[in-house]
Amino acid sequence: MRIIGLDAVRQERVILDFGAVITGVTELLDPSVQELDYVAPGFIDLQVNGYAGVDYNSPVTSHEEIARSLRVQFACGTTRLLPTVITGTYEGMRGSLANLYAAKQALPEGIAIEGFHVEGPHISAEEGPRGAHPIQCVRKPDVDEYKGWQEVTGGLVKLVTISPEWPEAPAYIEALVREGVVVAIGHTGANRQQIQDAVSAGATLSTHLGNGAHGVLARHPNYLWEQMAEDRLAADFIVDGIHIGEAFLRVALRAKGVERSILVTDASAPAGAAPGRYQLGDQWVDLTPDDRVVLAGQTRLAGSALKMHKSIENVMRMTGVTLPQAVTMATRNPARVGRISGRQRGLVTGERADFVVFSMAEGQIQVEETWISGERVYQAA
Repeated sequence: MRIIGLDAVRQERVILDFGAVITGVTELLDPSVQELDYVAPGFIDLQVNGYAGVDYNSPVTSHEEIARSLRVQFACGTTRLLPTVITGTYEGMRGSLANLYAAKQALPEGIAIEGFHVEGPHISAEEGPRGAHPIQCVRKPDVDEYKGWQEVTGGLVKLVTISPEWPEAPAYIEALVREGVVVAIGHTGANRQQIQDAVSAGATLSTHLGNGAHGVLARHPNYLWEQMAEDRLAADFIVDGIHIGEAFLRVALRAKGVERSILVTDASAPAGAAPGRYQLGDQWVDLTPDDRVVLAGQTRLAGSALKMHKSIENVMRMTGVTLPQAVTMATRNPARVGRISGRQRGLVTGERADFVVFSMAEGQIQVEETWISGERVYQAA
């Protein structure tokens, strides 16, 4: 197979030859070929709670509905993702993970499920940092519970978000990191020493930095500054124009640099669906007409309705980063930090043949085609 396009990162006209992996990359020299769409590595989303009206936090969500939700994400250029299970009962979380793993095994679309992200239940119980996670299910870190998640997913829990304020956190982090799991800090009220202990134990990421926080913080010190200042931590951001403001995003990107910054959607079931009421685990959430996802009848955010290609548009508009930088934050960076093999070097020989082909006009991205492992999974009408 062959794709000809303008490499969105290197800004070079290229010819890509591929099967399941890229077999050759050459410069396009033919001057008669003028108008080219962009081609980029397929987008990678490390945090997706649900999509297209489909809740990933239910053990009874049908495989057909999961497949449909994945196809909707393909239309946004997403090629690999970590379905995310949030704080719930032990039985509920384990059941949701088992159902998602079974869907991955059974569905052709399941190739896009790279693994799973468990966000909680070992987070802060405090109002603010806890966010929309149910307080009755928050509990201390437990390695045996983690092993139960791995038992029902074939060892595919790849990312775990924890608050390091628990005394058990450093030992828990060390145990997971020894098994190759990425541990992130999130939904936390931790102090400086607790954050430093977590990083020394092996935590490498801040989950949706700037969110899952108290409404009022001390000027300094506080856990946002501590994470921004810690060079050993990468950070991911929900860039929907709702979760964090432009000023914070600009400052955070300067602190982390493009090389340690990642775009995620944190999408929940209402993403890609019409305004209305939807399920998130054992809770109900509303998608408002202005694209906010909130706990039903409240104003507290509960995930987002963000599409992956829109996060690239938004970060360029809000911060002035270039298209190559924005695409890197949605492709190579999550692959590297999330330890997703075959996706960390971009459009080079030997990498997986995951591509998104898109056009761009007046800052708006139009996804034309999405390819996963050399198979086209979406084509615009």
